[in-house]
Amino acid sequence: MRWTTGRRSQNVEDRRGLGVPVIAGGGIGSIVLVLLALFFGFDPSVLLQNDPQVGQPGNETPATSTPHDELRDFVAVVLGDTEDTWRELFRQMNREYREPKLVLFTNAVQSACGMAGAAVGPFYCPADAKVYLDLGFFRAMRDRFGAPGDFAQAYVIAHEVGHHVQSLLGISERVMVRRERTSRTEANALSVRHELQADCFAGVWGHHADRARHLLEQGDLEEALAAASAIGDDQLQRQTQGRVVPESFTHGTSAQRVRWFKRGFVAGDIRQCDTFRADAL
Repeated sequence: MRWTTGRRSQNVEDRRGLGVPVIAGGGIGSIVLVLLALFFGFDPSVLLQNDPQVGQPGNETPATSTPHDELRDFVAVVLGDTEDTWRELFRQMNREYREPKLVLFTNAVQSACGMAGAAVGPFYCPADAKVYLDLGFFRAMRDRFGAPGDFAQAYVIAHEVGHHVQSLLGISERVMVRRERTSRTEANALSVRHELQADCFAGVWGHHADRARHLLEQGDLEEALAAASAIGDDQLQRQTQGRVVPESFTHGTSAQRVRWFKRGFVAGDIRQCDTFRADAL
């Protein structure tokens, strides 16, 4: 990505090294399960508030924050570019875009959705309109999920910002109401459509980042598609449990995630991202 000359967002809140208690107990197996369950999570508040391991006394995070490092600058540029894109798209809809904050943390963080450990992966909390990200997750993308590259990382941020857009448009609230009134299987199906729409919104951002500001370089699109493919429910279930249970999907298959990201990227139009009316995903 050609990001180094981009505008840095002022909405990055760096909490790294602030001494928030880490999650005590549990092993690598439980960490991986939580990560996979909440990867690009739909609404982490219930798990974060009820997990008995979260918020227990433990080791303090080390005070090793480096607030002006290159990766922080990268996050600030990507966030700033999403701001520019969505501000203009909302203007075209005669709406006001309220910019989210992005919180960087290490090991654990307190959000309005509860205390969260790094194991939950990146998430958006609608209660405080903030995206939460431990930068160590990008290393996990590269090493565990085989999805390296800066545009793959940008896709993660853009997906979570996509959830913010859904919140501003009232989509998330309507989905949550419907989920509470239906069966678990049907609620999971709604969650899949919600997540795929956030993928599509991430693609819409990518379209405008490329067309308006020429941020993308050769191979960048393939990085994002590889990331989307790596975190499909079917792929993750095969890795963790050796079998696929479609009725338990909450984020969509690899093929679906790739398809909806590409749809947004090609069209650049959020009207093409109505996953809730689509007959086939």
